[in-house]
Amino acid sequence: MKLNKIFRTAWEGLMLNKARSFLTTLGVIIGVASVIVMLAVSAGTEAAIAEQINALGANLVIVSPMRGIPGAARTLLIDDAYAIGEQVVGIEGISAEQAPPPVNVRAGGVTLESIAIIGTTADFPGVRDYAVAEGRYFDVGEDERKAKVAVLGAGIAKDLFGEESAVGQTVTVGSTKVTVVGVMEAKGVVSDVDYDGRVYLPINLVFQKFMTSTPMGADRVRTIYVKAESQDQIDSVITQITVLLAERHDVDPSAPDFTVQTQQDIISTQEATTAAFRDLLAWVAGISLIVGGIGIMNIMLVSVTERTREIGLRQALGARPADVLTQFLLEAVILSLAGGIAGIIVGVGSSYLFGAFGTMRTEIVPLSIPLAFGAAAIVGIFFGYYPATRAAKLDPIEALRRE
Repeated sequence: MKLNKIFRTAWEGLMLNKARSFLTTLGVIIGVASVIVMLAVSAGTEAAIAEQINALGANLVIVSPMRGIPGAARTLLIDDAYAIGEQVVGIEGISAEQAPPPVNVRAGGVTLESIAIIGTTADFPGVRDYAVAEGRYFDVGEDERKAKVAVLGAGIAKDLFGEESAVGQTVTVGSTKVTVVGVMEAKGVVSDVDYDGRVYLPINLVFQKFMTSTPMGADRVRTIYVKAESQDQIDSVITQITVLLAERHDVDPSAPDFTVQTQQDIISTQEATTAAFRDLLAWVAGISLIVGGIGIMNIMLVSVTERTREIGLRQALGARPADVLTQFLLEAVILSLAGGIAGIIVGVGSSYLFGAFGTMRTEIVPLSIPLAFGAAAIVGIFFGYYPATRAAKLDPIEALRRE
């Protein structure tokens, strides 16, 4: 029997009970859609993480106290940053940063509560690739003199002064009056940090006015960002920083009380965290496909039982066992592929909807579409083969006797 006739016969068999055929494909639809959404969410999450880390600045080496070591949190000092700037070769600049507890910020009749203040060195805009939109950033001399100057985030400037220029205005940060010399460009929220909602002060002014009560020392810094001249220089810069700080802290370089990381190190750590979530989604998708395949096999077995006389009649009229096997296998594959196509549509649509209206970023992975479709085809063949074989092995005489 020609293949096109077998295909038409298989199609007619499925159309005898449209509702049952549709319900049979639901498991495959869910499984295929899950595969596409899983990969879209995973790709979107990893892309978002990479963008957020890279938003810190280009070619960054990040130095911070080692977590979990008693006393390590007080060992990274502003003098360490100065030493790195003076002695390490192959860097464009450094930015030491410290963040004391939030304070109220006032200007005129406006008071903003619990505003983050960040003490930085003068190289902050260049190191962090964060431009000043209006005015200027404070310079090295102002930082050394503990000058009472400030640079506002774009959101803080707008909240305090509206459309009026903030440059030259006086702002009270906590109990300290400072003069605004600049406003940063709008940057928004990156890695849960609202850059527009912060006030930037000279780090030595922060030590003097906001860190005097800390038990860990007023000259302690939270992070030192070092900008290498190029990607090729990063390994050399890391080695130099490690040797220099180990000598300054009198520790073994193999067991330091500080960490030196690159952006890629942080990205890799974050991606490892998302891997567990991706694996969970993979299990859900795989189980859905298996459940869908079992449903197909179950329905095909029922179909073989219901159509026993039809099978016997076809064999009596000359259909070979191979023709019967092909017909029922085609029915299973058609069900599976129909579910696959519908699942692709649902998966792509759901990915776009999640990205547009949800909190998670999604990116469609082109490879996921043929992967999901191929998985649907394999499910149809695998779970349809046994019912098809059972139909092909029916004795035509016994089949015709079946009521």
